[in-house]
Amino acid sequence: MSVLFDGLSLGAIYAMIALGYTMVYGIAKMLNFAHGDIIMVGAYAIYTTMVFWGKGLWVAVIGAAVLCTLMGILMEKLAYKPLRGASPLAVLITAIGVSYLLQSLAQLIFGVTPRPVNLGSFGSVEILGASIPVSTVLTLVIGAVLMAGLTLFVNKTNTGRAMQAVSEDRGAAQLMGVNVNFIIMITFAIGSALAAAASVFYLMQIPLVEPLLGSMPGIKAFTAAVIGGIGSIPGAMIGGVMLGVIEKICLSIDAIKDYTTAIEFGLLILILLVRPIGLLGKKRREKV
Repeated sequence: MSVLFDGLSLGAIYAMIALGYTMVYGIAKMLNFAHGDIIMVGAYAIYTTMVFWGKGLWVAVIGAAVLCTLMGILMEKLAYKPLRGASPLAVLITAIGVSYLLQSLAQLIFGVTPRPVNLGSFGSVEILGASIPVSTVLTLVIGAVLMAGLTLFVNKTNTGRAMQAVSEDRGAAQLMGVNVNFIIMITFAIGSALAAAASVFYLMQIPLVEPLLGSMPGIKAFTAAVIGGIGSIPGAMIGGVMLGVIEKICLSIDAIKDYTTAIEFGLLILILLVRPIGLLGKKRREKV
């Protein structure tokens, strides 16, 4: 039972990160491979606020959310907006460059040595006869609330409907008066804020921060987004939870725990062979 809860908790973290990937791709039609490094920025913001400034966890969390949101907006304005009409390859290379830039800046400022981050002890609770860390329960509950809130925002608000319109047809949305640049900026801001939340929960599981902290979670979250169907918000959630549960189950079995990452990416290949658009992906007709 504890393995299942751990898997759901990790899956919620992957889902929060995957939502950033899938929203940006669905609306801006680009793969922001620097998104994983926003998690690292959030983790270092928490570390700096708690260790150097001596502030509490809540202040650190709010500071990380604000910084990551501003970082996402700045990234979109400086790196991606000038390439709005460029080829997908140019945008992809730029995203990889931004990722390495953020990692290099973190190495210059903080060094390469992993630094411990103590978020405090949350204790544990007993659920169905199993002792479950409170941090795991918090990750599940807050993650579910954030994802439900995002779904309601996209489906029920004017900005959310504008996002859907831009995702379907950017040109037609612009003709109808939708500010496409603003919508893309909001998308980056929301995705980066979710990455900040993911950084908090990730530090609850692995209380160490380093410049490459966001690389593997970012890649696995992208894998989750592709499994669920890149561009689909429910797909990102399902893919993240699925990947988290599979990872924890594999790690709990001694015979296959060393092959956990290979199994995860093998699942991605298998799903793409059977259903190239992902579990909940939709086929799109390309206009000529």
